[in-house]
Amino acid sequence: MSHLSSADRRPGERGILAPAARLDRWLLAVLVVLLVTCAVRYVDRHGLHAAGIAVLMGALALGLAYATRGLLRGRPWWPTAWVTAMVVLWGALTAVAPSFAWCAVPVAFAVLQVLPFTWAVATVVAMTVLLTAAWQRISDGFDPVQVAGPIGVALVTVLAYRALDVESRARQHAQAEVGALAERTRLSREIHDSVGQGLSSINLLLQAAEQSWDAQPAAARDHVRTAAATAREGLEEVRRVVRDLAPVELSDDRTGEALVQALRKAAAEAVRVSPGLDVAVRVHGAPVAVRPEVAAALVRTTRGALANVSEHAAAARAAVTLTYQPDEVTLDVRDDGRGFDPSAAGPSGTRGRGLAGIRDRAAGLGGRTEVESAPGEGTTVSVCFPVRGEDTP
Repeated sequence: MSHLSSADRRPGERGILAPAARLDRWLLAVLVVLLVTCAVRYVDRHGLHAAGIAVLMGALALGLAYATRGLLRGRPWWPTAWVTAMVVLWGALTAVAPSFAWCAVPVAFAVLQVLPFTWAVATVVAMTVLLTAAWQRISDGFDPVQVAGPIGVALVTVLAYRALDVESRARQHAQAEVGALAERTRLSREIHDSVGQGLSSINLLLQAAEQSWDAQPAAARDHVRTAAATAREGLEEVRRVVRDLAPVELSDDRTGEALVQALRKAAAEAVRVSPGLDVAVRVHGAPVAVRPEVAAALVRTTRGALANVSEHAAAARAAVTLTYQPDEVTLDVRDDGRGFDPSAAGPSGTRGRGLAGIRDRAAGLGGRTEVESAPGEGTTVSVCFPVRGEDTP
């Protein structure tokens, strides 16, 4: 049986048994069947006199009252008042006609759904005592089974649901921790590959402006203007990363051209930061629209890979190649820099957070990553994504 978080409960419900619409409907159906059966049995054995009419009215009241559970969903006091009324009605009916003790099962489930553990246990114990006393009234002599049976069933039921509740809460806590860790990893990855590169660009541009401020004031002002524009773009990127959104220009890209333009822009930014670096952008195949999250991943992968080229590779040239195939889109970022030994770069076979983030991002979207490099032979970073997601027709 699935347990829901506290956010899924109705106001005022604090029970150890999680709410479920289907369970509520079945409990109502079971209660109605039991009420009808017990009422028919009572009338058959005792006749339809004044007491019989009172019993029938009580059964009808219990059934109708049980069906009003969702009447005041937004009132935190309603669940407790409702379940208290159910227990009182059941107790009065059982005291008059002991056969209605069987209706304790759906009423007890309602108690477990609404009341906190301590109050639920106390209520179920009281119901068990009343049930046992009612059965003793219609029994010939003392029957220990009629005492031990209800008590044992009630005890096992409460303890079992308590254990399930504890296990469910522990599982929810673990899932929350995993989700928080995944979110921290995502933010770290996206900040490194987008915001981090922007801040690095701003720093280099301002350094260049400072060096040329007196000798080349026009160039210095141009550097400052470019740094300011990069800062504005970085601010927007921070907002998108926090909201986990694709860049605006990629969200409505129906032809694939916006992705190509975004890659060219990323290449231009890399050249602006590293003036001695030549970056070419090539496209093979006819551009097609891809999912916005895949397009965003391709752009951020390009930024991250080019940032690595600028910071670590000491390269003169780099090439960004986007290849469209019938069912896949592949991005290759190749440089002619110093290269490195992937096998000696740690367990993940990557250097730094940038390449590790590229791998994580691709895996999260159903893609794959390859890094080819050797000392003195440059580096190629390749990512491949399916053009269509599993849910895309």
